[in-house]
Amino acid sequence: MKTYRIKDIAALSGVSTGTVDRILHKRGKVSEEAQRKVEKVLKEIDYHPNLIARSLALKKRYRFAALIPSFAKGEYWDKLCEGIDKAAKELFSYNVEVEKLYFNQYDRSSFDALIPGLEEADCQGVVIATQFRDSVIRLTERLDRLEIPYVLIDAFIENTHCVAYYGTNSYDSGYIAGRLLYEQIHPTDDLAIFRFIRKGDQLITQVMKREEGFRDYLSKQAYGGRIHAVQLYADEPEKNRAILDDFFSRQPQVGAGIIFNSRAHLLGGYFHAKKQAFKLIGYDVIDANVACLLDGSITHLIAQRPEVQGFNCVRALFRHLILKEKVEPINYMPIDILIKENIPYYNNYI
Repeated sequence: MKTYRIKDIAALSGVSTGTVDRILHKRGKVSEEAQRKVEKVLKEIDYHPNLIARSLALKKRYRFAALIPSFAKGEYWDKLCEGIDKAAKELFSYNVEVEKLYFNQYDRSSFDALIPGLEEADCQGVVIATQFRDSVIRLTERLDRLEIPYVLIDAFIENTHCVAYYGTNSYDSGYIAGRLLYEQIHPTDDLAIFRFIRKGDQLITQVMKREEGFRDYLSKQAYGGRIHAVQLYADEPEKNRAILDDFFSRQPQVGAGIIFNSRAHLLGGYFHAKKQAFKLIGYDVIDANVACLLDGSITHLIAQRPEVQGFNCVRALFRHLILKEKVEPINYMPIDILIKENIPYYNNYI
């Protein structure tokens, strides 16, 4: 890529080097015509100032904080953090560093506990996983007062002043899931919605929007069956097996269902071990879910490219704060529908 000096831009624009210098450094007055000419050239050559040299010379450091649910290796949030880490590595030369702050996605109080420390930290930008809507709104209102920019991931929350959002349209994702499941059953068949209980019985934002879309699709069809809600526990496999055994002993007619998060493999493993035919739809391409898709215990996975989300959310803060670029506010990820036959070809290359 060619490096353009101020005198090169001046020659291309037909203005003086002093005029270009004033425009680039936003100091002094210039005519509207000169401003227009220079901005046209800057756009054509895709000009960016030498920000590495500038940031190093000023010794300015940019610290971003990412509020992310804690995870085990191979889980959904592990994939998203791979994207965050990749972006942080690429931006290291700009004196950008990203600190991940973890909370328990099954306990809203653990998210709330991070907020006071975040306010006191030397932080120039924040990435927020929007698990708990009310808590996120309280946090964003505080960040607005402190004039700290933030990016939302996982599910969009209205009435915030986020720099950008990266994730799927949660409602549409659930609506599509409704169609996928409806097309596999008879219109009068009963269905199950499996939910993992959180402390305080607090459903996360994304799950609620997905379920809303799912139910809306069915309500617009000639669906005449019954939807059963099955409550499970995040880390109690023995208890879950007992709950599922009891549910299917009482409702043996239920042969299809959905779970709106990445834990579909826990259900798939149950059906596979029982050799029980069941049409199950889940979310997210993690290794355990893929194994269930391949052995037939999950029929469809709906994916949302978490690595790309993680990478782009950090880049958005960088572009907004350092490059001073305008960032597209709503960035919906593709809603990828995966089955046994196409999963070998799927990738999340950034």
